Parts: sequence; structure tokens; C-alpha cells
Amino acid sequence: MAETSALLLKEIDTFTVLYVVYVLIAAYIIVWIVAYLLTHFSERSGQYRIAVDTLIPLIKVVVYSVALYLVVTTFVEPSLSEFVAFAGFFGAGVGFGLKDFFADIMGALVITFERPFQIGDKIAVSDTYGEVIDIGIRSTRIITPDDSQVSIPNFLILSSAVSSANAGSLAMMVVIDFYIDTESDPKGARAILRDALVTSKYVYISEECPYTILVEDFPWYLRVRAKGYVTDLRFEFEFMSDVTGRAWAEYARQGIKPPRVVPGIALS
Repeated sequence: MAETSALLLKEIDTFTVLYVVYVLIAAYIIVWIVAYLLTHFSERSGQYRIAVDTLIPLIKVVVYSVALYLVVTTFVEPSLSEFVAFAGFFGAGVGFGLKDFFADIMGALVITFERPFQIGDKIAVSDTYGEVIDIGIRSTRIITPDDSQVSIPNFLILSSAVSSANAGSLAMMVVIDFYIDTESDPKGARAILRDALVTSKYVYISEECPYTILVEDFPWYLRVRAKGYVTDLRFEFEFMSDVTGRAWAEYARQGIKPPRVVPGIALS
């Protein structure tokens, strides 16, 4: 039994430990440099920005997988039986408290290859909404509209409902709601909002990305809703502000007023 165990692991000395440290440091530096260069290149790639960003998590998986292989083969003889035994040690580690760690890693792999979202997308996870800036081995980082950086564990993302506002495209639908008095002219309000939308410098209109203007009648108000695509998802709020400001200015000139009463629950 002792002889079998002796064959499982290679001899560990100072050189072996330093080699492992160098491999891990090198993997980290390579990933950091490549991610840095690709991020800066993507910012200058225009409509191909998200496509370039997609390469970052894939490169991370490849580099860290190679590093893991080099580390494992440093300690374990490269035979099938010994890899199985080494996998057993990892399984024991999972049982002793590394469950979430390995769940995060598996989550990163699933996100990288199934691509429910990618770097550059705007997603909503639970109560968090923002642009994905990094998909790491353990967590995904998001920048929210108020410029806060939120790190969400990958295993939590896989176990939650995730919505992607643009699904890998630069163009993204934006919904803008207006609430007006029931005595106002709905056709006039609809026409004004349409003109404000189609003349915005941020709007993108095509056969695949049409716009829609809807008028809905509620007991205490009319809701005029605009659905349009912004040219670049990063201009989401500039687009909303531009359309909203010009539409309300024209509503005021045409005598279209806000509703007298709007229940808070109806506006949510």
C-alpha cells in the first residue's frame, strides 16, 4: 500500500515549489496583459467592440487550464490512474469547504462557452443592472448606471434569472414612458413622441430594429410608451434624456399636461 502511494506523487522539493509559483504568476501576468490589450483594442473597434471582448474570457479559460495542467503534472505522474486519484483529492477538497469555489469555476466555464451574456452586454441579475466589464474565474463584474462596480459570484448567476438587454449586439432597445392627462390628445402626444424618437442622434432604426409608439388608457392617466433602439448601448441614458426632454418641451407647447393623479403603484 505504501509503495502504491509513493508512486502517486512526485518528489516535492524547493525547485518544484518555485516552478509552481512561477507558472501561476506567469499565467496571471499573461491573462492580465492579454485582457488589458484586448480591452483597449475593443474600445477602438467600433461596432466590433463586443466581438473583441468575447475573446477575453475564452483566453482566460485556456491560459488557466494550461497552468492547471502544468501544476498537476508537477506533482502527479501523467497516467490515467494517478489523474483519477488526484481528482479524488480535489473531490475531497470540495467536500471540505471548496464547493462554492469550484461552483464558481464551473460557472465561468458555462458562461464562457454557452454565452448567456458576454463582456460588453448590459444584463440584469436579481436587483443588479449594468454593463458586464469582466467575466472572471470566480465572479462576473458589472458597472451599474451609478458607476458602482458589483462582483457577482458565477455560481449565483447560473442559479438566477439573467436578462441581457442587447444579447451581444451594440444596438439595444430602450423603453421610454410618458404619463399624460386623460383629457390630452392621444394622437397628438403619440405623434410628438414619434418625432422626438426618430430625430434623436442616438436612435438606430432598421428592418431588424424597428421603433414602436404605444398609447394605453388607464383610469387616471394615459401612458405613451416609446420603444426604440439606441446605436450603442452605452448611450442608453443619453438617448432617454434626449427624447424625454424634447418630447416634454413640445408637449408643453401643445398644451399636453401630466396627469393630475398617478398612483405610485401604477408607475412602478
